[in-house]
Amino acid sequence: MKLVIAPRSPKSRKFPITLDLAGSPADVKVETVQAAIAKKFPQFYPDRQRLTVEKVGLETGKSLADYGIKDGDSVTFKDLGPQLSWRTVFLVEYGGPLVIHPLIYYLPSLFYGKTFEHSSMQFVTFVMVMLHFLKREYETVFVHRFSHGTMPLRNLFKNSAHYHLLSGLNLAYWVYGPWNAAGVTLGERSETLVYGCIALFIFAELSNFHTHITLRDLRPPGTRIRKIPRGYGFDLVSCPNYFFETLAWLAVSVLTQSWAAHLFFVVAVGQMYVWAIKKHKGYRKEFSDYPRGRKAMFPLVA
Repeated sequence: MKLVIAPRSPKSRKFPITLDLAGSPADVKVETVQAAIAKKFPQFYPDRQRLTVEKVGLETGKSLADYGIKDGDSVTFKDLGPQLSWRTVFLVEYGGPLVIHPLIYYLPSLFYGKTFEHSSMQFVTFVMVMLHFLKREYETVFVHRFSHGTMPLRNLFKNSAHYHLLSGLNLAYWVYGPWNAAGVTLGERSETLVYGCIALFIFAELSNFHTHITLRDLRPPGTRIRKIPRGYGFDLVSCPNYFFETLAWLAVSVLTQSWAAHLFFVVAVGQMYVWAIKKHKGYRKEFSDYPRGRKAMFPLVA
């Protein structure tokens, strides 16, 4: 069959082109079309392509006939720009705080112009933050299975700023400063508060890890299969991983009593809630038997 690939941009010099594909529309898969385009223009590898017909995106695994495309019809091509794998994106995002926090914690003279002894609050906060992001890196490499393979390279800088600046530079500078040092009233915390925050943090991080394992086990390797998640946390909300991460950062915020920690907490929770609402609506739309009693992120609330 013949398929015309028309450009979304009228300024394109490479398109339109006509592909000669083996088989009928029922036989030709979307990924076959993508491979044919990539063969002709190697810079447009499949993850860089967006194919649409009447503004409906074509999904891999489906045939052209699934979209009513016939011999001689056309589809619209859009170049999404250079792409990065989500795994790479996460490693870069979470890697920022893992570099920034030790630099500011262990080199105070470089950032504050003097050396001093850190308080127990500063030490515990440092350990919490490092463990959180080390866990994130571990999950990125060994746990997560991504439904979307790549992200536009240009988005990396925006995404990284959230972690590198808010939970990295800003949080570290204001929490590890001499105003919170040992012997300074501002840095003193009761043992009850410190151990309470440690307990909440450990509970939240272990619970978050458990939910990530549950989500991982729902999707066989190399597939984009989606199922209704069930079990620990999921009986109450669609995104318990976000809820438990909220508790982890709440522990950091309460322990530090720093405006920088409060700022990151508000921004992070707000962003996770937006993602949770989107995923919650997606679940309810995709699965007719999705539990109606579940909330998006906060048990019994929202």
